[in-house]
This record gives sequence, C-alpha cells and structure tokens, in this order.
Amino acid sequence: MALTMLNELLIEDPSPPMLLYQVSKTAKLDTLNYQSYFMQGIFAHFPEILFIHRTYNPTGKVLYTFLVDGPRVQLEGHLARAVYFAIPAKEDAEGLTQMFQVFKKFNPAWERVCTILVDPYFLPLPTLAMEFPAAEVLPSAFHVCKFLQGKFYQLSLEQPVEQVLLTSLQSTMCSATAGNLRKLYTLLSNCIPADQLPKLHSYWLLNDRIWLAHRWRSRAESSRYFQGLEVTTRILSQFFGTTPSVEQGMTSLLRYMQQNSGDKASFSLGLSTQSNHAPLDVSPQGPKVEQLVEACIQHSLHTICTGPAAQLCLGELAVVQKSVQLIGSGSEKVNIQILEDTHRVQPQPPASCSCYFNQAFHLPCRHILAMLSARCQVLQSDMLLPQWTAGCAASLDDILCSKWNETLDKHLAVALLTEEVGQLLQHCSQEEFERRYSTLRELADSWIGPYEQVQL
Repeated sequence: MALTMLNELLIEDPSPPMLLYQVSKTAKLDTLNYQSYFMQGIFAHFPEILFIHRTYNPTGKVLYTFLVDGPRVQLEGHLARAVYFAIPAKEDAEGLTQMFQVFKKFNPAWERVCTILVDPYFLPLPTLAMEFPAAEVLPSAFHVCKFLQGKFYQLSLEQPVEQVLLTSLQSTMCSATAGNLRKLYTLLSNCIPADQLPKLHSYWLLNDRIWLAHRWRSRAESSRYFQGLEVTTRILSQFFGTTPSVEQGMTSLLRYMQQNSGDKASFSLGLSTQSNHAPLDVSPQGPKVEQLVEACIQHSLHTICTGPAAQLCLGELAVVQKSVQLIGSGSEKVNIQILEDTHRVQPQPPASCSCYFNQAFHLPCRHILAMLSARCQVLQSDMLLPQWTAGCAASLDDILCSKWNETLDKHLAVALLTEEVGQLLQHCSQEEFERRYSTLRELADSWIGPYEQVQL
C-alpha cells in the first residue's frame, strides 16, 4: 500500500521531487524524505534560518517539517515556507543523524544555515549541533508562545485571569521588546501559583537570544507570522497528526500541497514583489530568482499545454523576459505593461487578458505570463481551455485557425483603439480634451456625414 500510494504521488507531481523512503517487512512506511524541486530552490535562496516543527501521529511516528524563516523570507501561502519533510525510523541519535545527512546531501546550502529554531522540548540537541556545527539552535518564539498558551489552559485558572494572561501573551508576541517581555514575566509571577510557576519556564521570556530572531518584525508582521504558523501546524496535524496510517497521512498532505496553489511550495514560490527588505542575496551556486521563475514557467508550459500551444506561449514568454512592468495590482485585476502595450489581466481561472493574442487563441499571453512571473507563480491547468491541454490532439494550424478570422481581427483592433483613445481623453486637460474631441468629431463627420450623430 505504501509503495502504491507514494508512486501515484510521484506520477501526479509535474515537478520531479526527491523522494526516498524505506518500507518495513510488514509493508509499512519506515522512513521518508521528501523535497520537491521548488522546495529545494526556496531553501537555496533562504537557508540562513531554519525552522523545524514536529508532528506526531497516533502510532508514535513523527513528521519533521523544515521551514525557512527570517527577514528575507516573504512567502505567501500556509505551506509555502515548507522546504523539506522527513520521517525518521526512530527519534534517536542514529535515526535523526541519518535524516539530517540525507537533507544535507540534497541541499548544499545547508552550510549557510546560521540559526535553527526548534520547540523548547527538542531533546536531540546534541545530534542537531553535530550535524550543523556552525548553526545556533534556539527555541522558536512561536513554540514558546504555544507552550505558554497550553499551560494557561492546563492550570484551570479563573476566567478573568486566564483571559488577561492570554491577551498579554498575544500582545507581547506581536511586540517582543525587552520591556514587554519583562512585564509579561512579572505578570506570570504575580498570577501563577508559586508551585506551578516553574512548569512554565518563564525564564525563556528573559532570554534575549530567543527574541532577537523574532524582534525585527513589526506588530502587523508578527501577527501575520503567528497566524500563518498556526494554520500551517494545524494543516500538518489534520493530515498527519490524526491519521494512524503514515502512508495515508503523507499522501494526503502532499496531495493537498499539489491541489492548493496558494498553499504549496511545489507550484508557487510566492515571493513578495513589494517587499521593503533588501534584494535577494543569491549565491553564485544557485540561479537568480527571476531565472528560476522563468524556468518554472517554461516547465509548466511544456507540462500542461499541447506542443503547438506551448510553442506559441513560449514566444510570448520571450517578450516578457525582455521587458515587463507590473503597473498595479488588485484583488480581481492586474494591470500589465510590456514595452508600449497596456492591458488588463483577469487572474482568476480561466485567466484572460484584453490583448489580441489571448482573445483570439484563449492561450496565456505575454501579459498573463508577465503576471505569473511578477508573482513568481507558474501556469496552472485551469488557466487553459481543455482543447489546449496536454493529451489533446491539436496542430499549430488548428490553433491559428481556431479563432483567427477577419471579423474578430477588426473587432479587437477597434476595441483596443477605442480603449486607448478613451484613456487619453480621460487623463488630459479640459483644453486638450476639447481640441482632441474636435479632431475626432471632424474625422467622424468626414466618414459618415455631419448630419448623423456618432458616439465617440
């Protein structure tokens, strides 16, 4: 069963992943190491801070999820920061050493890891220190917060006291200054019974090394950070932590990542194009982000489209690579300018654009591809009409003749010209408007006659 489910997963993934696993004599999954091509690329760009989260299933098996962290990481999606999944045979020194060594073998950037964030009860610290000798291992702010939150509930405190502690904890985590942490420490000392206080390990609040790795975030960024990790850990628990079958849990989790483009690192890098942080520090060993994104888009075109459709779209992508500018972005529409052309892109599937190429062929045009490139995303199958997807028989002539006719050609040319003229008239001065309107009026009269009302 384990072999069947995981092999099916390999076939369904359009990007060849790294998947190593061992099966026991009883055909149960014993160990697993999984990393897609894009997860590997994400780690190569953001290796400095590694966040490790553990999820236990009912049989005692543990899933190690490696996520990237730090100021440079601006990834969208709940699992977009996940760069590696591993299930060791046993959670002992031998099993974890093997797991970390496999990770390092497939990720040369591991040598650039400076900080590793773990939960406070991460016992195999010696193994971690041995495998990552140059990295500092610290309890993560998220895990410390979740630990304290759980303790507040376990203590069965009076409702007002519990509410005050939870509110103060949340506020402090979003603004983890030394003063705020000291105030929370004092509050715990005053509100928690003396015999229970040691169980809270409140001295963590005074360990500045823990909070330096988190303090750079603003209040809003901290709130989003904790909410994002909360959702991520719940997803991991939902698919792996509640399923006795390790094979079923992992298959469901990885399939979820494939099917949810907003949450998966395998299909969308999700890099923020409006980040205020410094530009990416790309090592000479790895490709630039733009090159990686373009390669991913090319791969998705070859994977999803028929050969002739991919040929046309790759020609459009070549224009994108030369000159692209993302003018403005909204929840429903994106304005894209390439060279001298400005068009409106509707990103919701099936993606559409106001340009001639998309209107004629219903294929991803240079403007849609520019949007994907700007968002560091790749083509999805629901962006295409069924007849242009891989597996459908279609020649280049079929595509060129599908919608290319004289009537449509004229209609689109007139529509584009009308829109351009309308934009120019709306954004000029009153004096210029009257001059241009008069010119158009004279032109219309010369074509149709001065006695017919022509709407401009």
